[in-house]
Amino acid sequence: MTTATEPSVSLEDLYLQSLRGINEGEIVKGQIIAISPKDVLIDIGYKSEGSIGLYEFGDPKALKVGDEVDVLVESIEDEHGTVVLSKHKADRQKGWERIINNYKEGDIIEGRPTRKVKGGLMVDIGIEAFMPASLASFKGYASLDSLVGQQLKFIILKISRARKNIVVSHRDYLVREKDQQRQKLIESLTIGERRRGTVKNLTDFGAFIDLGGVDALLHIGDISWGRIGHPSDVLSVGQTLDVVVLAVDRQANKVSLGLKQLLPSPWEHAAAKYPVGNRIKGRVVNLVPYGAFVEVEPGIEGLVHISELSWSKRINHPSEMLQVEQEIEAVVLSVDPKNQRLSLGVRQAAGDPWEHAVQKYQPGAKVVGRVRQLTDYGAFIELEDGIEGMLHNADISWTRKINHPSEVLRRGRMVDLIVLTCEAENHRITLGMKQLMPDPWAQLVQQFSLGSTVEGTITKVAGFGLFVEIAADVEGLMHLSELELAPEERLEQRYHVGDKIRAQVIKLDEVERKIGLSNKNLPPLTAS
Repeated sequence: MTTATEPSVSLEDLYLQSLRGINEGEIVKGQIIAISPKDVLIDIGYKSEGSIGLYEFGDPKALKVGDEVDVLVESIEDEHGTVVLSKHKADRQKGWERIINNYKEGDIIEGRPTRKVKGGLMVDIGIEAFMPASLASFKGYASLDSLVGQQLKFIILKISRARKNIVVSHRDYLVREKDQQRQKLIESLTIGERRRGTVKNLTDFGAFIDLGGVDALLHIGDISWGRIGHPSDVLSVGQTLDVVVLAVDRQANKVSLGLKQLLPSPWEHAAAKYPVGNRIKGRVVNLVPYGAFVEVEPGIEGLVHISELSWSKRINHPSEMLQVEQEIEAVVLSVDPKNQRLSLGVRQAAGDPWEHAVQKYQPGAKVVGRVRQLTDYGAFIELEDGIEGMLHNADISWTRKINHPSEVLRRGRMVDLIVLTCEAENHRITLGMKQLMPDPWAQLVQQFSLGSTVEGTITKVAGFGLFVEIAADVEGLMHLSELELAPEERLEQRYHVGDKIRAQVIKLDEVERKIGLSNKNLPPLTAS
């Protein structure tokens, strides 16, 4: 019986079968079997060894035969029949996988800038990542050379899987770190506590104080109890000082500070120091439409309301009497330390001129005054400093109708008058001018009897008739119904101011002091 002959297996086949299955692009473990000045010979369990340049190893001096290393198989066999390996590419591949598996965009990672390239730095984070120069520090472009070799922390901004690129930022890490420190510091602050800080910046409205990571506002109103024009009057950039925490807004990350609060408030003893009725001196520091602010000591200002500047003068703005930096004397009217308010009066310091007005300006007394102001209803007459009287239009003339005092008076003119009433408690005096002479109406009633014919001058042409002066300062009204006019004739066409006109007295009212005239049915002129 014959049996089939089994195929023979050569030694070469057995050798090949013993070799590891290795694929190109795979990372495998190899063993160093020889080290030369330029190359390292690696056995990866394949039919031939691979050679790697010594420069691909970070610390060549630490290498020794027998060490195991991870290498990447670039090619199973080159033109010389040897395996092409790369330590550098194996490290990069392993580093990339480590980053992908353990990190994402926005994470913090440690690394070391290795070299400067166009536009930034290459950073070793296990693989090479790129950091733009603008992202190297807080203030734009830092000295990139100074960062090379330093172990730093970065934020991963972008991971490109397709291109296997990573962009990192040291600046974003610094910003995040500062924000965390700021938040931690703000959380630790309590209202009323004392802190040490450094003046970082000065503005018109205050100063920003660095508390060690938090920029807090010291408002100009909280720098000093006294008035200051600008924070630079008291503070300077770089100055270190103690401050008090006034307010903390943790949502907006805002902190308000106080400096003056470290000292006692001058208002604590204001009530005892400035009792009502006391006469004090101060300096005008500000003028506003409603009054003047007067500094009586640093930190305490009083308001002189515009109504407290003069007893009788009508003042439109405090600048008519006061000016900034002027030293004045005033009387304390009220003091409220709790609300930090002090009311002052300037007119009270000069004394109330109305105090003896009742004795000095009794009804019937003749006085002389200066015309200070003219209004539609009369004139204000200054009798002395602080005392004015009112001369109404109706008290200017017995016989003439005064529509506005400017028809008779001029500002600044001195006039003779008679006191009609004096109410000192209300600071009110009424004056008369016509009362200086007897009432002429008793004589006028006899002179201009009803039915008598007179001749006068037209003083005014109104829509309802004519005003005619028939004697000095004596006017009569000729109503439209008492005028001779043709049916189509207009009043202003026929009659003009200054024209002479004859008339007949048809009304004579001594009580209402009115004279009515007519030029209808006039008796003919008699020959002389």
